[in-house]
Amino acid sequence: MTDITPPHHKSGWCEHDRMSAEAAYHGEKGAYFADRATDNIYNAYTDRPAMLKLAGDVAGLRILDLGCGAGHYAAELLDRGATEVVGVEGSETLLKAARDRLGDRVELHQHDLEQPLSFLQDESFDLAVMALVYHHIDAREQLLAELRRLLRPGGLLLISTTHPAADWTWFGGSYFAEERVEARWSGSPFTHAYWRMTLESFLGELLSAGFTLERLVEPRATEEARHIDPRRFDNTQTTPFFLAVRLRRP
Repeated sequence: MTDITPPHHKSGWCEHDRMSAEAAYHGEKGAYFADRATDNIYNAYTDRPAMLKLAGDVAGLRILDLGCGAGHYAAELLDRGATEVVGVEGSETLLKAARDRLGDRVELHQHDLEQPLSFLQDESFDLAVMALVYHHIDAREQLLAELRRLLRPGGLLLISTTHPAADWTWFGGSYFAEERVEARWSGSPFTHAYWRMTLESFLGELLSAGFTLERLVEPRATEEARHIDPRRFDNTQTTPFFLAVRLRRP
């Protein structure tokens, strides 16, 4: 995530607008994202550490990384002992970056998450990770049903998303407004769109899909980020940016 341009039409913030054929980061936009996601405060030092902590011990697990982007999560999961990681991404630009980062250590698929994951087998994963992708998806009910199908009984699902309170701060109006909004990354020509939703809706969708909530966190940047970018570090300590949840398939 980068700095954001204040709302001028419908704008907000988030840096993982990646999945559907329309939303995926192609060409220059994909290259920009792949570079920024490597070491910026919001991706590298806020969202990723929180999600990896929620994952816990991944040694020996087969993991599905939905919206795998440039392969940052997959690399971390493999380094932490995952047996296998399968990545799914809508952008060929980001998949190329993932291949460059991971070589042949990960099975990668270019696929639109608005469509069923029919090329993956039932109950074939121990853990699924969806980092800052969920709020970009229209067919969320279908996607959650697919995830329930793909996870083994007792398997874990990790999801991070934009924080509803932050969206309310940026867009104003009613907190209960649920709409597709548009943002521009500050200092860039690129815009992206995602669904603004309430906490009630976000958790309600997950629970209605049959998952059990185990933990919810509101990530803040790690202490290391204080020395890299003090201003943005301070932002994450006072303003909610993301939500991250750990769920279990019964």
